[in-house]
Amino acid sequence: MTSNNVPEVETVEPSEAVPSKSVDDRLIDELVGRAQAEGLQLTGEGGLLQQLTKRLLESALEGEITDHLGYDKHDPAGKNGGNSRNGTRAKTVLTDVGPVKTAVPRDR
Repeated sequence: MTSNNVPEVETVEPSEAVPSKSVDDRLIDELVGRAQAEGLQLTGEGGLLQQLTKRLLESALEGEITDHLGYDKHDPAGKNGGNSRNGTRAKTVLTDVGPVKTAVPRDR
């Protein structure tokens, strides 16, 4: 059975493919390649995964305190504002890749 009332559908090809992953595979391959070339282990104490986890955690914490305070680190807008950055404190976070020592920013 056919219908004469159905319009013909035009197929449009996307001009640029959008990657489905948020992490670039080439970047990961480069990091792993560099780690192996330098003799850095991927897992274990001081390994690549542990270092990446540390950087990711610290970056997220910096972003969180920036959002909380309303100004970026070293921004003069925060000077004498009442609530300001007050250094960091050491904290060990237990993760799937092992314990990770991080610097947690604090405010006053």
